[in-house]
Amino acid sequence: MEARHAESVVVPANRASWPDLEAIVGGRGSAHRCQCQRYKLRPGEAFAKFPVSERADRWRRQTNCDVATAEQTSGLVAYLDGEPVGWCAIEPRSNYPSLIRSGRIPWAGRNEDRDDPSVWAVTCVFIRAGRRRRGIGTALVGAAVEFAAQRGARAVEGYPITTTNVIDEELHVGTVGMFADAGLVEVSRPTLRRVVMRQDF
Repeated sequence: MEARHAESVVVPANRASWPDLEAIVGGRGSAHRCQCQRYKLRPGEAFAKFPVSERADRWRRQTNCDVATAEQTSGLVAYLDGEPVGWCAIEPRSNYPSLIRSGRIPWAGRNEDRDDPSVWAVTCVFIRAGRRRRGIGTALVGAAVEFAAQRGARAVEGYPITTTNVIDEELHVGTVGMFADAGLVEVSRPTLRRVVMRQDF
């Protein structure tokens, strides 16, 4: 899969290099600290219990980066003029232990099988500083929908924030506009600032 949206090119993360992924999250800030592990934490785990290097090693293994022939990966990478600029986490919802254990988001007012692997979830959309507001996040979410559908998902959902008047760390879930542009519609509003958006195939 290679998706071209506007000026960006989006590829599965296994077709990206580890230096490309490192360049996206940078050497400091919330994305660097997280290494896309917020929703991957196992029961009893917390960021304070293991260093950034361990989180980075887990992310590297989850993406299968540098292994173009890998059948599994945990997300997509966006390039702009050949430069790695964005990341989107997309997997079966059941692959996110913290999300499954969560309370209000995304489960408030919903009654469905949390372990259903046919429902995929976009949990993170991150664009490098200086490359934002160019439609890259929208391109990543659109490509994520295509990616999930091609791999047999029966639905894909995301949990965007309803406002951009937030600190950068909160924007990792994406915005309502990104998901609406990709064809997802609101199915619930578990909090004042977060919605569940979904597309069934």
